[in-house]
Amino acid sequence: MTRIKQILSRSRLVGVVLISSRCFHAELVRPESSGLPIIHHGKCVCELPPSHRFPMGKFPRVFHFLLKDQVITEKQVWIPEIASEDVLSCVHSEDYLKNFINGTINEAEQRRTGFPWSEDLVRRCRYETGGTVLAAEVALQRGLACSTAGGTHHAFPNYGSGFCLLNNLAVAAKYLMNKSPSKRKILIVDLDVHQGDGTAFIFKEEPYVFTFSVHCGKNFPLFKQQSDLDVSVEDGLEDEEYLSTVNSHLPGVLETFRPDLVLYDAGVDPHWEDELGRLRLTDQGLYQRDLYVLRAAVSRGIPVATVIGGGYS
Repeated sequence: MTRIKQILSRSRLVGVVLISSRCFHAELVRPESSGLPIIHHGKCVCELPPSHRFPMGKFPRVFHFLLKDQVITEKQVWIPEIASEDVLSCVHSEDYLKNFINGTINEAEQRRTGFPWSEDLVRRCRYETGGTVLAAEVALQRGLACSTAGGTHHAFPNYGSGFCLLNNLAVAAKYLMNKSPSKRKILIVDLDVHQGDGTAFIFKEEPYVFTFSVHCGKNFPLFKQQSDLDVSVEDGLEDEEYLSTVNSHLPGVLETFRPDLVLYDAGVDPHWEDELGRLRLTDQGLYQRDLYVLRAAVSRGIPVATVIGGGYS
């Protein structure tokens, strides 16, 4: 983490972000926070059955090491509000929200999500979504903001799937589009190892949102949706070829679509040790990937809000 902080400083990325942020509307004010905005809420966790494969503890651990390694201080932390039903309804159906929040989803639906229902699970998902919305808002003001949760891209309007119950990327995009007098153009860069099928489905006919996904083609989900740009890669792909793949597509998308905001799903499940990944990226490869995406956007004056996405090792 300290190495990341040093390289960010050396690369002048933070300076680029602060310079580019001057052109955005200042809708949020937090003068005590002068560094990189980190969005975090301690309630983005819930109890799971013993031996459950989802690593719920990753959310507080990410935050712990950001502080421990002095990448951030407490003054840089923004605490999100819980996402209201009204905000969630810009993506999810009334019936689904009612059943999810009240716990009237059946066992088959729970198995599809991978989670047993609980009130704490609902609270966790709503705070996580509120965090992604806040990260997007802060990014528009500050140029860059990072959430310690988020990336639940398998959730559809009417059901949850694959550890995803509320599609926080889609909610954040829709919320900002509805809030602006003139629709903002939003690019969702999804580099989780799994295709963001829910996000692709939600925005398949929305010209103001561009969905770009680089994913392992033989991995979950079995039946893919159609993103605006899908790049399917083979099992076992390593750093150099993966980075070359991202590099050959992202600049063209940024130049032709010209987004007002990038929502970046920075899943770490392409890592070679990930239990569900099937790719072969190293720590350094993931670091280079993330730095490349941030540089590509902020060097063009495009704000970025990041979420941590998947990771199961």
